[in-house]
Amino acid sequence: MEDVKKFLAEKKGMIDSTIESYIPRELDEKSIEWMLGKAKYKYNLEAPQKTIIEPMWEFLDRGGKRWRPALLLLVNEALGGEPEKIKDLVVIPEVIHNATLMHDDIEDGSEMRRGKECTYRIYGMDVAINLGDVMFFLPYLVLLRNRMGFDEKTIKKAYDICIQEMINICFGQAMDIYWHNGHGDDITEEEYLQMCAYKTGTLARLSAKLGALFAGADEKIVEKLGDLAESIGVAFQIQDDILNILPRSQDWGKEVGDDIKEGKRSLMVIHTLRNGNDEDRRRIIEILDKPEKTEEEIMEAIEILKRNGSVDYARECARRIVREAWAEADKILPESSAKRHLAAFAQYLIERDV
Repeated sequence: MEDVKKFLAEKKGMIDSTIESYIPRELDEKSIEWMLGKAKYKYNLEAPQKTIIEPMWEFLDRGGKRWRPALLLLVNEALGGEPEKIKDLVVIPEVIHNATLMHDDIEDGSEMRRGKECTYRIYGMDVAINLGDVMFFLPYLVLLRNRMGFDEKTIKKAYDICIQEMINICFGQAMDIYWHNGHGDDITEEEYLQMCAYKTGTLARLSAKLGALFAGADEKIVEKLGDLAESIGVAFQIQDDILNILPRSQDWGKEVGDDIKEGKRSLMVIHTLRNGNDEDRRRIIEILDKPEKTEEEIMEAIEILKRNGSVDYARECARRIVREAWAEADKILPESSAKRHLAAFAQYLIERDV
């Protein structure tokens, strides 16, 4: 665990400096022209500086694990690629991931993110919505402006991967929104896991597929590594749901029971609805569907999930998903230190404290 934490800490500086090389902290004529092209009339630099650049960096500087871009580099190395040659690609999953968090906070009406007020609460709803939109597209400057020495066919495949995964992530979010608005009492475990595969697994899958593609892997290997990463993403979401109600660290940075407050149908909720007694099933739905919930009701819901064994069930499910996915990946990855790091990395993400 400590080795993985050290690895992520070492990569964080490189990832952030690479993002900054594409999206600088201070806009000037040269940088805005590089992003947008020459102005037909005249650019006003103050407006995008105050509504895009400053709030974006305020959010990125709060931290985050940066595990998706780190996964991209690990997969590339494990397949014999040259991570240093493709390091600019780390901008894509990391900036897009942070955009999804920004929109997620608005859609959920969240108050805190990474220990501070959500972006929309600081800068306003209009700024946060537009900023999230911008952050969905800015990272593609990596492919648009810098081909990294790769041919047009490889770049096109990269675009294809990104476009498909971005469609998937929006559908995953749509499922989650619908269910936590009181329409998720009959969903199955498989339907929930599919939602996670799109909502959280997508950017992990995108990262691994890009890493594999730019290592020269064939389509079958690209898909296999994408499947592994998707499984890691699903397990990561399950662990996130567990930590949301039972945080292990003061560094959690979110409100405890936030998912209960938002009425989310997690794997733990689905398990209780399937296995709990009539009273527990009735009460958990009643609490989740209430527009406003007291602290006591949130804690009551957590106790219902715990006594029905739903937390332990979810934790074991996350471990099983990664274990089975790794068994497949193990067959195709050659033995190397990168492969060993990748195995430890997958384990860390489902056993983490924050």
